[in-house]
Amino acid sequence: MDKTMDKMKVAVIGATGYTGAELLRLLSQHPQVTVTCVTSEQSAGRPLAERLPFLSGCSDLLLEPFDPAAVAARADFIFMALAHTQAMDPVRSLLDAGKKVVDLSADFRFRSAALYKKVYGLPHRQPALLKRAVYGLTEIHRKQISRAHLVANPGCYPTGALLPIYPYLTAGVVDPAREIIIDAKSGISGAGRTPTAATHFPEIHEGMTAYNVGTHRHQPEIAQALSQVQKSPLIFTPYLLPVNRGIFTTTYLPLKQPLSQRRLSDILDDAYGDEPFIRLVAGSPNLSSVRGANFCDIGVFASGHYAVLISAIDNLVKGAAGQAIQNMNVMMDWPETLGLSTPGLFP
Repeated sequence: MDKTMDKMKVAVIGATGYTGAELLRLLSQHPQVTVTCVTSEQSAGRPLAERLPFLSGCSDLLLEPFDPAAVAARADFIFMALAHTQAMDPVRSLLDAGKKVVDLSADFRFRSAALYKKVYGLPHRQPALLKRAVYGLTEIHRKQISRAHLVANPGCYPTGALLPIYPYLTAGVVDPAREIIIDAKSGISGAGRTPTAATHFPEIHEGMTAYNVGTHRHQPEIAQALSQVQKSPLIFTPYLLPVNRGIFTTTYLPLKQPLSQRRLSDILDDAYGDEPFIRLVAGSPNLSSVRGANFCDIGVFASGHYAVLISAIDNLVKGAAGQAIQNMNVMMDWPETLGLSTPGLFP
């Protein structure tokens, strides 16, 4: 008997980018799914294992061009790992075919088509879907995700920033009149697989630089998510770190009044003490501790009228593929940790 017959059939669209490859790494150990379709426009016709050699002996799939109708005929759940602006119309087709979709681009993260156009420079071609999509920050929107057919996976920077901030907003201790300051540093894989002058090894190695200060596309995404609880002014500065993977975020959170270290820690523990993928650490998190894993490590420090929040995630896992699989598990009413039990990759 074919052991795959009772497993859910899954497709990965955009399989050879960093996010698609990470999805396939994690899905290969998921006990409830079998990957039946992988796409790549540039590598169509080539064996998947030829483009992603770490899958040698694990997959005999061929890469193919993306045809939504063909994918819908062979898969029940689809991960979209395409570039921004490319997912809108295909997602509409897949939903019309009765499929469930997690989109890892930014195409469905905004509630407003006008805001999408302002940030990405193009009109949104499926504005009706923006209200239907659920923002896939799993620990915050788990109930809505469980009923969703379309989940917009958050960006990596927003994930690393929002998870530490949310408990303090909901606790009502954040001063809405002062700026929340987010200082976030990303590994180079966050820029995608296509090389650029700015991400070339000699340019980034042994250096660090800020970029898109005040204009980064994840700033309005963070602001939108925060405004659902409390509107606060926001300053967001991203940096490139000379590491392959990881997001290290320091947030300076203005408080209505000074709080003790114990009180700040208790707020985090009350919110996340039972969460399988959030680890509360006594000191500062370290990127090396989350590499390859779906954890978000969070530390907090009292500093007068501020709480200093520090978080570490792997941008390709909790910031992308891992959170997408976590969302799939919730959508399918499976144990949330399925396929994500790896403790991480160690140097």
